[in-house]
Amino acid sequence: MNKILKKAFFSSNVVYFEVEAPLIAQARKAGHFVLVKVGTNGERIPLTIAASDTTKGSISLVVQRVGVSSAKLCALNEGDYITDLVGPLGKATHIEKYGTVLCAGGGVGVAPLLPIVEAMKKAGNKVITILAARSKELVILEEQMEANSDEVIIMTDDGTYGKKGIITAGIEEVLLRERVDMCVTVGPAVMMKYVALLTKQYNVPTMASLNTIMVDGTGMCGACRVTVGGKTKFVCVDGPEFDAHQVDFDEMQMRLGSYKEIEQKAMNQYLTSTTSN
Repeated sequence: MNKILKKAFFSSNVVYFEVEAPLIAQARKAGHFVLVKVGTNGERIPLTIAASDTTKGSISLVVQRVGVSSAKLCALNEGDYITDLVGPLGKATHIEKYGTVLCAGGGVGVAPLLPIVEAMKKAGNKVITILAARSKELVILEEQMEANSDEVIIMTDDGTYGKKGIITAGIEEVLLRERVDMCVTVGPAVMMKYVALLTKQYNVPTMASLNTIMVDGTGMCGACRVTVGGKTKFVCVDGPEFDAHQVDFDEMQMRLGSYKEIEQKAMNQYLTSTTSN
């Protein structure tokens, strides 16, 4: 069991946790994720490690409350324990000195993007970071991104902060003014799809960190399979990062929506039970 050392709210449905996990803190690299379980019979949730502190022996996780399992996790408080936490899993991000790297994150995808931004900057790259959210209150980790980027551009759908518009508008603004040698994108599948379509037009190599349905996290169950370059890949062991121009995002989105009705029904039952109690 892993103790929650700190809890903070980025918004009403997005929660930051600092969790005691000394071995994972020492071993993790940018791009790695963990599997988290709340309760003996809980569902496994894949969460990318946003940061680590080897001195404190802790890792940082950012959780969006969307279903029953994430709601149970978000309901925990400082001093509580997470039942199971396994990692680091997946392949670490390939980091090298590319030149100019454009890092594009949307929503809670900004959290797993942070260690990549940090690593790219340490490798000697010029890092331009674009953060996208629906509105000002949903923009997260701006200060941390500014500390590790040469430039940070904020895009909001409603224009309440930064520039009004979707993330691809901000990306194209950069691509039109200067050469970009690599793009990294993390966020909702539909966002990454359109980022990939845009960067392909400009011949900019692009990596996408995929957020598929995942169960065991070791390549055994096949729940996280995606098609990349016409071949089946498992996000948990082959990824989570792939060449965005080769990913079949339409298939991925279809698979992500496979259990929406069941998930919504379970969430409604959970909310009813917690309200009655």
